[in-house]
Amino acid sequence: MNNSGYERIARAFDHGKAFIPFITGGDPSLEVTRQLLIAMEQAGADLIEIGLPFSDPIAEGEVIQEATYRALTAGCTTDKLFDLVKEARKDVKIPMVFLTYLNSVFSYGKEAFLKRCVGCGIDGLIVPDLPFEEKGELLDVCKEYGVAIISLIAPTSKERIRAIAKEAEGFIYVVSSLGVTGVRSEITTNVEEMTDMVRQVTDVPCAIGFGISRPEQAVQMAGVSDGAIVGSAIVRIIGEQGEKCVPAVAEYVKQMKDAIR
Repeated sequence: MNNSGYERIARAFDHGKAFIPFITGGDPSLEVTRQLLIAMEQAGADLIEIGLPFSDPIAEGEVIQEATYRALTAGCTTDKLFDLVKEARKDVKIPMVFLTYLNSVFSYGKEAFLKRCVGCGIDGLIVPDLPFEEKGELLDVCKEYGVAIISLIAPTSKERIRAIAKEAEGFIYVVSSLGVTGVRSEITTNVEEMTDMVRQVTDVPCAIGFGISRPEQAVQMAGVSDGAIVGSAIVRIIGEQGEKCVPAVAEYVKQMKDAIR
């Protein structure tokens, strides 16, 4: 596979523990999203997740739902986001993945969607509403275009964790908490047990997300995995500071990356 998304994503974990920030594309504007992508890489991000605004983001808590609403209200569309990522790709060298929902991919047309992903430099897709048993619906076209489907495992996956991990590519997104995304004061799930089960069957890296907001939580989660994913805490900064958010987000990313080094 010609320097495919799988390989680029795997390289994000080559330099110790990975820090993976999430932002909602188009919030507060497309231009600020472009600036954020560049600033987060410079601040130490190893891979960036970009949420594709969708009218019914079922896995998301209030903070990211509000960001999605802001992005859609500001006129962000899938096509505009593809164009923006292509523009940002001139400066951003680390892997970027879209977090999207099946409806968005299928209504665009999966072949056309994947073609645009490759054209703008997207390396992988995270699709929260794609059940493991049905991922064949996207897998063939993703393989054809060299775009990784990132597998998610959750506390409810239980005995399916090994089966999901065996077929995983790029990295595995370990969901640390039940429910929707959002900042949590503490993470009580036994994530170590989940990552142990993964490591019994694959050496694909695991990164833990959902609920991480403070450096000490990131250190704790990175201690039992290969990296930490943070979304709501960053999206909240963007919501509070709007167009002026870039320096504050960059500082936050730097603090989190420094903590897990």
